[in-house]
Amino acid sequence: MSVLTDILTEKCPKCGKGQVFSAKGNIFLFRLPKMHSNCSHCNHKFEKEPGYFFGSMFVSYALVFAEMVVFFLIVNQFVESYLTIVILIGILAILLSTFNFRLSRMLWIYMLDGKNKQL
Repeated sequence: MSVLTDILTEKCPKCGKGQVFSAKGNIFLFRLPKMHSNCSHCNHKFEKEPGYFFGSMFVSYALVFAEMVVFFLIVNQFVESYLTIVILIGILAILLSTFNFRLSRMLWIYMLDGKNKQL
């Protein structure tokens, strides 16, 4: 359970104490989340090489797809028009964009560089 809480609270994958993101971002102010380059507690480097987070785009795609399917299944019970559902799904995707950005990067970091990773 500790790994899940560390991912959701955006803690360092090595020490579990330092923060990965310096700013969470805000879609309404057109600000993207900002990452620290190293952990403030253990100095662990988050981005190993250029393009390290390329794979997190696929994780983000899977997250957004799952959110859209669940949202569609719930809203379809109450709304008759598919056009309205598509518009609501688009609004949901925009509102959750910064959250999905952070979560996909955290999942990617923990998949490739988690605490139990042994080299």
